[in-house]
Amino acid sequence: MAQGTGPIREARSIGRAVVTGGAGFLGSHLCEHLLDRGVEVVCLDNFLTGSPQNVRHLMERPGFRLIRCDVTDFVHVPGPVDLVLHFASPASPLDYLKMPIETLKVGSLGTLHTLGLANDKGARYVLASTSEVYGDPLQHPQDEDYWGNVNPVGPRGVYDEAKRFSEAMTTAYRTYKGTDTGIVRIFNTYGPRMRPDDGRAIPAFIGQALSGRPLTVAGDGSQTRSICYVDDTVRGILAMAFSAEAGPINIGNPDELSVLRLAEWITELTGSASPIEFIDLPVDDPKVRRPDSTRAETRLGWRPSVSSEEGLRRTVAWFAEELGGRSVAAG
Repeated sequence: MAQGTGPIREARSIGRAVVTGGAGFLGSHLCEHLLDRGVEVVCLDNFLTGSPQNVRHLMERPGFRLIRCDVTDFVHVPGPVDLVLHFASPASPLDYLKMPIETLKVGSLGTLHTLGLANDKGARYVLASTSEVYGDPLQHPQDEDYWGNVNPVGPRGVYDEAKRFSEAMTTAYRTYKGTDTGIVRIFNTYGPRMRPDDGRAIPAFIGQALSGRPLTVAGDGSQTRSICYVDDTVRGILAMAFSAEAGPINIGNPDELSVLRLAEWITELTGSASPIEFIDLPVDDPKVRRPDSTRAETRLGWRPSVSSEEGLRRTVAWFAEELGGRSVAAG
């Protein structure tokens, strides 16, 4: 059950923010949007999955600072801090299956250290949790009161349980220390600055389509995902950051589509002649995924505004330029 429905904070009450994982895909967009709002940003990243390239365009902007830091070791930020956004973690199956211990450490020790920073500074704290806490859900769509169906000893358990633990730790700090915390459960987000090789469906499909390789669809492709363009996801996260809500609150687009349809759509948008090939379904791969976004709409006044077609078109165009690939099909 979510705690608190306090008033929306005034934007001017947050002057300086710390973003962990700020050189990652989602973190870099958060840094950019915060700077656009006039907030100073301290970006912390150990570059395990993030890259300085993602924030290179921010380096000359006033109020931005990039620091190499592993939050599982320590977190020290001198001066005032009004907001801590904990977004450090491997987030794609390919990454967290390669780095299971690092994933568990950033969800546990990293959360502990960043909560300690927020508590010491009297700052608002927002945890990036995930739809993966619902596992392979038996409830559809998934609302925030659903406890999930997670296999703790399966290959995906390192990420699922790291995030579930981090939610428990965040709640404990709120309950027992009075830290001003919020939890967002982020559903499948996509857009510019995703790594082509990060293993997630959208960058994998786009890369395959642009290079003329077969698009590899797991299983029969009937499993569903709900995809949300990165600008919409960031707006939802910042709506949470500037509120007094505790959450958890789902941030995701309820526009659900099958993985097979997603692959077909990307071949159409790229104008690719690539065929579709079916490969084995990964262990514990969720069969369905769609957020119940009622809480985000009623408590944060947030809903996605970028259609899946428009978001995919923008993402394909970015990848085509980034990879030097073929031109995007018009219209």
